[in-house]
Amino acid sequence: MESGERRDRLQGLVDGPETAPGVLAYLDGAPVGWCAVGPREEHVRLVRSSVTRPADPGETGVWSVTCFYMARGGRGQGVAGALLAGAVSYAVARGARVVEGYPSDSGRRLQASELYHGWRSLFEDAGFTEVARRSPTRPIMRLTPG
Repeated sequence: MESGERRDRLQGLVDGPETAPGVLAYLDGAPVGWCAVGPREEHVRLVRSSVTRPADPGETGVWSVTCFYMARGGRGQGVAGALLAGAVSYAVARGARVVEGYPSDSGRRLQASELYHGWRSLFEDAGFTEVARRSPTRPIMRLTPG
């Protein structure tokens, strides 16, 4: 898929009648971060992956946090935690019973480019717990809000 096609597809998601593709974070009025969140079944690659396939096949009401992006100006200022909290709130307001994440957990310091899935302690600090692990570096973590 070409760059322009991807951009048009994302714009279609933003403008479309379905759920938004994520939440934004602002700092001093400027956008500094984005977190992708949506119903798990809308993430076909996630569901089919040998690493992130559902730990609970057939369960409904599960939303997935799949990606984070933070501009340099937002790093180290709690933006990721705020984005995750916003993603959970957004999902719950739209009927999520469970929110899942698939963070990186390598045991070594990760480069910024490796953190787009989030990191284990980010999810733990938000109350998520590990429910499955099919890869040494990618746990499936869940939160049942309420």
